[in-house]
Amino acid sequence: MIRGSIVALVTPMDPGGEVDGAALERLVDLHVQAGTAAIVSVGTTGESATLDEAEHCEVLARTVAAAAGRIPVIAGTGANSTIEAIRLTQCAAETGADAALLVTPYYNKPTQAGLIAHFTKIADTVAIPQILYNVPGRTACDLLPETAIELARHPRIIGIKDATADLGRVALLRAGCGPDFALYSGDDGTGCEFMLQGGDGVISVTTNVAPAMMAELCSAALAGERERALELNARLDPLHRHLFAESNPIPVKWALQQMGLIQTGIRLPLTWLSAPHQAPLRQALAEVGAL
Repeated sequence: MIRGSIVALVTPMDPGGEVDGAALERLVDLHVQAGTAAIVSVGTTGESATLDEAEHCEVLARTVAAAAGRIPVIAGTGANSTIEAIRLTQCAAETGADAALLVTPYYNKPTQAGLIAHFTKIADTVAIPQILYNVPGRTACDLLPETAIELARHPRIIGIKDATADLGRVALLRAGCGPDFALYSGDDGTGCEFMLQGGDGVISVTTNVAPAMMAELCSAALAGERERALELNARLDPLHRHLFAESNPIPVKWALQQMGLIQTGIRLPLTWLSAPHQAPLRQALAEVGAL
């Protein structure tokens, strides 16, 4: 089981919106050196919604190649079409990713029975460990705990990323899914408490800009060192908040560009961070030594 601080990695781009492979390699190296537990490639933060399938697979392949076995790579492969999700998950398996992260189908609002059928079909078809991803604030679809518990019986479904910020779900999922099923928070603001209540890690936006501190926070929380974990989380809290001042990954891409790690590329309909949010985010970065 992968445990700890897992970065939801941005996909760096040049000002024209083309993928910047050299910057991607540098980011992977940064996380290896900082102690990040794993990389999620081409998830929400990686702008999966604006990459076509060929680009999606190319970024996955580049990330796996850059990681070179030094750090696990979890491939974002979800889609609102089961057929497309299968193709992307097959691509992840072929490129050598360690696992796939599959968001609930967005926009078409399936029933819980539809979610069971969707994820079961993918898991039956592609031989790679698979992590469910529930983020109803983006998808208009909530994967309920009882549905996740049923899906956890599938041998290829090994965990869930829950981005609801509903801490009451941690105990329900742990009791229903068992001790070997990975529980990841998908919400930086509540991720520390999620781990203190029995979760296994955080798939984090904040880790992009404060990887070493997030790794330390997660290590403390997983060790049950509540006071130390909460102290670190309090220092990081302004970042947790300001990195969501506008839709992710708008703020984190601006932050990484200010840190000199990526160029100014982002794809429409996403736009560059608006001026009123820049100074507060810059201050939050400075407070943790990122600038």
